[in-house]
Amino acid sequence: MKRIHDVAVLGAGVAGSSVAKALADRGWDTVLIDRHTFPRHKVCGEFLSPESQSMLNALDLRRHVESLQPSCITRIRLIMSHGAVLDIPLPGVAIGVSRNALDPALHSAAVSSGVDVRTGTTVTSVSMSDRTYTMEIKREGDTAAFEARAVIAAWGANPRSGLPGYNSDVPARNTYMGVKSHFRGIPMEPVVELYFFSGGYLGLAPIEGGLVNAAALLKREAFRDTDKTIMGMIDAAARRNPKLSVKLAQAIPVPGSQAAVAPVNLSRMPVAWEGIPRVGDASLMVPPLCGDGMSMALRSARLCVPLADGYLRGEISLSRWQREYTQSIQREFTGPLRWGRLLQSLFSAPVVPRLLLGLAHCTPGLASRMVQATRLKERDG
Repeated sequence: MKRIHDVAVLGAGVAGSSVAKALADRGWDTVLIDRHTFPRHKVCGEFLSPESQSMLNALDLRRHVESLQPSCITRIRLIMSHGAVLDIPLPGVAIGVSRNALDPALHSAAVSSGVDVRTGTTVTSVSMSDRTYTMEIKREGDTAAFEARAVIAAWGANPRSGLPGYNSDVPARNTYMGVKSHFRGIPMEPVVELYFFSGGYLGLAPIEGGLVNAAALLKREAFRDTDKTIMGMIDAAARRNPKLSVKLAQAIPVPGSQAAVAPVNLSRMPVAWEGIPRVGDASLMVPPLCGDGMSMALRSARLCVPLADGYLRGEISLSRWQREYTQSIQREFTGPLRWGRLLQSLFSAPVVPRLLLGLAHCTPGLASRMVQATRLKERDG
C-alpha cells in the first residue's frame, strides 16, 4: 500500500521547521522538504526579538536555540548619515544567532520529534485530488512522487515555478536587494546598530562566537553603479555613513558567510492562503527595519498548527481552516505590518530621519513606542 503522509511542509526555514516539529509533536506523520542543503547562510538580521521568547517556549524550541550560545541584545541604536545617534531600550532581552547555526538546530529538533527531514530536494509541482495532495520531487537528478493529506507552504517570499502562488511578474519599481556578511574584529556592545544612508540601511548585530552579522537592505536603483559583489555593495554602503565606515574599517569578513537576495518586495500584501496555507515569509514580508521577521515566522507557525491539527483529526473542514487562519493572520499582523511599512517609508525619505530623531530626543518614550508598534502582541499559552 502506498504511504500517505499526514502533512508535508515545503520549506525548512524558521517557520517551516517550527510547524513541522509542532505537528510531529502532536503525533502526525510529517515530512519537511527544502531544496537547499544545510548549513547555509541566508540574508537575515539574525535577531530574535524579546517577543519571540514566549513562542520559542510554546514550540519547545528555546533550549535548542540557547544551546547555540547566542549573543544577548538589550538595545537598538539608530545612527544617521549626518552623525545623530539614538539609543532605544528593548522591552526585554533579545538574542543574536546566525541562520547558519539556527536552521540546522531547528532541523535537529524536528528530527528528534519524528519529522522526516529531506534537504537538497526540490518540489516541482503540487496538485490535489480526493482530499490528498500529490507532490513531484527531484533530488540529485532522480524524480519521484509522494502524497500527503495536507501541505503547508513555508518556501519564503518567492515560490518557484510550478508551485501554488508563483508569479513571474517581478515588480519593476521600489524593489530592494538584501546582502549580508559575517565579520570578525568589530567591538560590539549588546546592541543592534542600524546605520542609515541614502538608498538604504545596514544593521550590525552581535551573534554567537563573537561574530557580527552585517545585513543591508539597499534600493536597487541607488546602487546600480556600484561594485556588484556582496562585499563591494557593503563597502559602498559604508561610504555613505561615516560612522559605519569607521566601524567596518578594521573588520575582517568571514569567508563563505556572504549571501544576497533580490528582489525584496516590501509592498507585497499578506497572503495567508493560496491553494494551501502559507507561513513565514511565504505569507507576508516584514520590513527588515522592524527587526521582527523571525518572531513573526514563529507566530504564523503557532497560528497554523492547531488548525492543521484540527483538520487532520477531522474536526474542522479545509474551508474552515482557511477562513480561521486567514482571519488570524490579518488580526495579528495588520497593525505591526502597517506601522513597519510607515517607518520604512519615513526612514527612506531624505530629511525625515533627522527630524524623527530630533523629535524622539525631545519626547521621552516616543522611540520606544514606535518600536513597540511594529512588534507582535504577547499571547497567552
